[in-house]
Amino acid sequence: MNRKAVKQDLDSRIFDTVNVTVLILFTILIVIPLWNVIVSSFSSGRSLAEGGFVFWPKEFSLENYQAVFRDDTIWQSFLISVLKTVIGVVTHVFFCAMIGYGLSKSNVRGRKLYVTMGVITMFFSGGMIPTYLLIKSLGLLNSFWVYIIPALFSYYDVVILMNFFRNVPDSLEESAKIDGAGDWRVFLKIFIPLSMPAMATIALFNGVNQWNDFMTTKLYITDQYLYPLQMKLYEIIVQSQTQSMQNVAGSVVIETTTKGVQLATIVITTLPIVVIYPLLQRYFISGMMLGAVKE
Repeated sequence: MNRKAVKQDLDSRIFDTVNVTVLILFTILIVIPLWNVIVSSFSSGRSLAEGGFVFWPKEFSLENYQAVFRDDTIWQSFLISVLKTVIGVVTHVFFCAMIGYGLSKSNVRGRKLYVTMGVITMFFSGGMIPTYLLIKSLGLLNSFWVYIIPALFSYYDVVILMNFFRNVPDSLEESAKIDGAGDWRVFLKIFIPLSMPAMATIALFNGVNQWNDFMTTKLYITDQYLYPLQMKLYEIIVQSQTQSMQNVAGSVVIETTTKGVQLATIVITTLPIVVIYPLLQRYFISGMMLGAVKE
């Protein structure tokens, strides 16, 4: 028994050592490039021209961020990004929750048909050209609502919420209905508060998609007033690269300035998500495994 216990203890120590070593290596591989991007974004063009890995800026400078925020319309684009992310997340989560609540009831007529139709949408899409024609026929071109309405529904998120709602005890719903509560009140007062872990997880994923969405603007928006932050920063990078191609004599300086602007845009676009993620982290792990069992 002693030998067996010693062997198990040794195996456990070896596993822990290997596990910790691998995690440390992965952490280093992730942190070092991020640190280099952040530090380089605060470096001057002269220090970036030297090349190599930048652990700490030799010449601290805000010129890269000043180049990004020099455009007065950047704040309008930032507002559009915030509005489309907030409105898109709230409407998406609430819409999917309503459908998931209805499909979680076994007595709904045509439930199997609706579930089958939803599963089909997970594997097949209409394609880019038919989707564009649909958006055009709905009058959503150059409209703010093109960011919201097409992103309202995701059957994958419906499945997660549907399976979560099934785990809610029927006694809670029955007790509420005995007290005179209708379906809407049961949904808003009982199911919504109890499903916060699942809804927070869905909100996090959908919020990241909304914030980083670039193709929707590229395909359906030509009005610069409706450009989100990602599209505006893309224009800034393109303009910087165009200047570097036109200025052959000072190509080294212009190229390093363009690189600094690109690094600054990376930091600006990722910072909001990095700030928000820790606030939802406690819901994230508990909500990740929800909906793993499908029909």
